[in-house]
Amino acid sequence: MGDASMVGLMGRVTGTVGPGLVGEVIVRVRGGAEHFLAHPADGSARITPGTVVMVVEHLPPRTVYVTAAYDS
Repeated sequence: MGDASMVGLMGRVTGTVGPGLVGEVIVRVRGGAEHFLAHPADGSARITPGTVVMVVEHLPPRTVYVTAAYDS
């Protein structure tokens, strides 16, 4: 799956994403749901499990940079 097709997809945090952490998100892709390693897109946000996020960058094969989809 190319980078362009992952960017903009929504997912949910399953393991805390934050500075100095390798978090985890689950994203619906390719007709199913897959887990990806995740980092905060701005490099400083802490995103807790359950938060809906949007993929802003994809580094194949399994790493994404994400931002919270909604302000809390």
